[in-house]
Amino acid sequence: MRRRSGWLLPVLIVLLVALPIVEVWLLIQVGEQIGVLATIGVLVVEAAVGAWLMKREGTRAWTALNGALQTGRMPSAELTDAALVLVGGVLLMLPGFLSDVIGFLFLLPLTRPLARKLVGYLVARRVNSLGLPTPVSRLHTDGVIRGETVPDPDQSSDPGGPRTIRGEIDDQR
Repeated sequence: MRRRSGWLLPVLIVLLVALPIVEVWLLIQVGEQIGVLATIGVLVVEAAVGAWLMKREGTRAWTALNGALQTGRMPSAELTDAALVLVGGVLLMLPGFLSDVIGFLFLLPLTRPLARKLVGYLVARRVNSLGLPTPVSRLHTDGVIRGETVPDPDQSSDPGGPRTIRGEIDDQR
C-alpha cells in the first residue's frame, strides 16, 4: 500500500492562519495610505461589484452547464467554471484585498480559463498521487483513437451490410 504524503493538511492550516494575518496587514497599510473611510468604501464597492459579477457569471456558467447536459456532453469545464464562480464570489464578499484579487481572478471571464487550467493541473496531480487511473495525456497521442470492436446486435442479421461505428469524441483543444 502506498503511503500518502501528508503535506496538504499542514499547508491548509498555515493558509488558514496566514491569510487573515496578511489581510489585516494589507487593510492597515491601505487604511494608512488612503484613510479608513476610503478603505471601507473600496471594500464595499468591491463587494458590490463582486456580487454583480457573481450573478452575471453564475448565470452564464449555469446556462453553459445546462447546455452541455442537454447535448449529452460531459460538462467538466462548465462544472469547473461554476465552482470557480462560486468560490470567487465568496472571496469577493469577504473583507480583504488579497481575497478580492483571487476572487476576481476566479470570476473574470478573461482570467478564469487560467484558473480552470490550474485547478485541472492540481486535481490531476492529486489523482496521480493517489494512484488512480487517468486519461491519456493529449501530449502523447499519435492521432490514433484506441478502442475495441464489439458486435452490434442490430447488425447481426446482415453481416455483409454497411457497418456503423457509434461513439463520441470529445476533443477540447
